[in-house]
Amino acid sequence: MSERPPSSAPSVTPLPSASRAAVVAALRAAGCVFAEDEAELILAAARTPDEATELVRRRASGLPLEQVLGFAEFHGLRIAVEPGVFVPRRRTELLVDEALAQAPHACLVVDLCCGSGAVGAALAAALGPVELHAADIDPVAVRCARRNVAAVAGRVHTGDLFDALPAALRGRVDILAANVPYVPTDEVALLPPEARDHEPAAALDGGADGLDVLRRVTAEAPGWLAPGGCLLAETSERQAPAALAAFAAAGLAARLAVSAELYATVVVGAKR
Repeated sequence: MSERPPSSAPSVTPLPSASRAAVVAALRAAGCVFAEDEAELILAAARTPDEATELVRRRASGLPLEQVLGFAEFHGLRIAVEPGVFVPRRRTELLVDEALAQAPHACLVVDLCCGSGAVGAALAAALGPVELHAADIDPVAVRCARRNVAAVAGRVHTGDLFDALPAALRGRVDILAANVPYVPTDEVALLPPEARDHEPAAALDGGADGLDVLRRVTAEAPGWLAPGGCLLAETSERQAPAALAAFAAAGLAARLAVSAELYATVVVGAKR
């Protein structure tokens, strides 16, 4: 795992310590960096020794831990994660925090390229009653996102970027969160196997320089934003200058937010 696993787990009767040691050993042998932490989570989630064995087998096969457990911890929420869905990263919490700081009184939120719907769910949970729309091109992600935004009455749409959204949202969006794919095509093969082999390519591959989808989003975003509305997108430190230029080219007043702790870089653009 490139990031620490989810920090909380359901309270259940622990399995014997011998089983715990065996799980840690199996995870360590499979190359899991945080074997002890992952063992705690797997054993807490398993109701029987046989189920624990199956969860360990799935994790050792390379499946992301969050897909094994069925959830990821994100911005204080437990987000349901299904096999084949992009796993929300802790670093993306910076995008949520920056959106809340930029538009603390937002009434209409859109989570574009939503994946599991983690960003939209976190924003709605923090803002209180809002109109939330999320969209993704992947039907599997859309199904998962519907589970995660149901508690905040969010609506999830299937389609390619803005084509998925109701036309009635044009000019009304206060927060447009777009956690777009930004890995350059030639670097996708270099990702850890758990991402490369078990998460959808469309959620990772951002084109030749990683910014193809970001440029498409920034070009159309001003027409969807309300006066003073904001667009936020995650990118890498290396790509930040080009990402800022794309925001500026769309007429947005752009700034960069960086967290060394989360190893995260977010571009924030406000409609002038």
